[in-house]
Amino acid sequence: MTFKKRFTGTSTLTAIALTGFAAAPAMAQEEASVFFMLPNSTTIRFERRDAPLYVAAMKERMPDATVTVQNGEGDPERQQRLVEDALAQGADLIVYTSSDANLAAGALKAAEEAGVPVLLYEHDAIGGKAEAHVLFNARAVGQAQGKRAAELIEAMPEGTVRIARVKGNQGEYGTTQYELGQNEYLDQLIESGRVEVVCEDFTPNWDPVQAQAFAENCLTRTGGNVDMFLGMNDGTTGGSVAALISQGYQKGEVVVTGGQDATIEAVQFVVQGWQDNTIFKDLRVMAEAAADLSVNILNGEDLSSDWINDAVNNEFMDVPAAFLPVDNVTIDNVATVVEAGLYTWEQICEGAEDTQICQDNM
Repeated sequence: MTFKKRFTGTSTLTAIALTGFAAAPAMAQEEASVFFMLPNSTTIRFERRDAPLYVAAMKERMPDATVTVQNGEGDPERQQRLVEDALAQGADLIVYTSSDANLAAGALKAAEEAGVPVLLYEHDAIGGKAEAHVLFNARAVGQAQGKRAAELIEAMPEGTVRIARVKGNQGEYGTTQYELGQNEYLDQLIESGRVEVVCEDFTPNWDPVQAQAFAENCLTRTGGNVDMFLGMNDGTTGGSVAALISQGYQKGEVVVTGGQDATIEAVQFVVQGWQDNTIFKDLRVMAEAAADLSVNILNGEDLSSDWINDAVNNEFMDVPAAFLPVDNVTIDNVATVVEAGLYTWEQICEGAEDTQICQDNM
């Protein structure tokens, strides 16, 4: 199997032309052409880990298949052009992580008219047909984030805790579920007066630069009277950390929590004391699930019951879903990412060699 990493591409293919494609036959397609559409470069896990892991998993299952990786760079129009170009090249399967879930219907429609199946990967895609959806349990992620935030709040001195909520990309299934999960723990604290939300906003395309700008603005508007930044992934929490550093705060002065993805930067922040937690999602498991379901789809087989355990409604259909488990990582169990083979102690302790946990493990 070959891996063509291509982040550029345009297409003049029209929707009319797409109707001329025939559906792929339900038979083994060892030489299948698979296009893996990434959403952006700002959420760094997709290029660093998701794409290589999926390619490797497909190589094990279909050695002669070709996986072409392309990046929408946060632009749904660009991503739709990439999908149309993939269809023109004879794609047999689109593995699709939407750049913007709310603007994905055109790409899904193009694939449906071409008779090419779509496997949704992590992000949802609203308003079109998909064969299946592989994602980590988004509600469980939000619950873990909310539970941890509540624990930290309860450990703070008496009085009102002022928090800033740095949300994800507006309208996405994940963002909605993370917020619902967090609210299961925060709503009662807000209603009782223990917590006051002093700033909150969504982060377009999960962009850490936008998250940093929001956090800096919040610190300015409140005169620095913020006790906690609660994010939804490592990009948004990293933006909060960057804002604190840029304004001269010391680590631990303001709590930053709500991380997700266990990027190396986030795990380093946890060890250094800048960030409280990150939700570890084992991307190796996700690659296995996505590859197994890809083979099912390409071969016209029933979706594997080993993976499919629920459904996600994308306002067009109930998409069969493979919800995958998550694990909350703090300084108390940061060894989890080392034991999982994600990083070495040398990597996560870079810049924090003098901390007790690093001295004990290096």
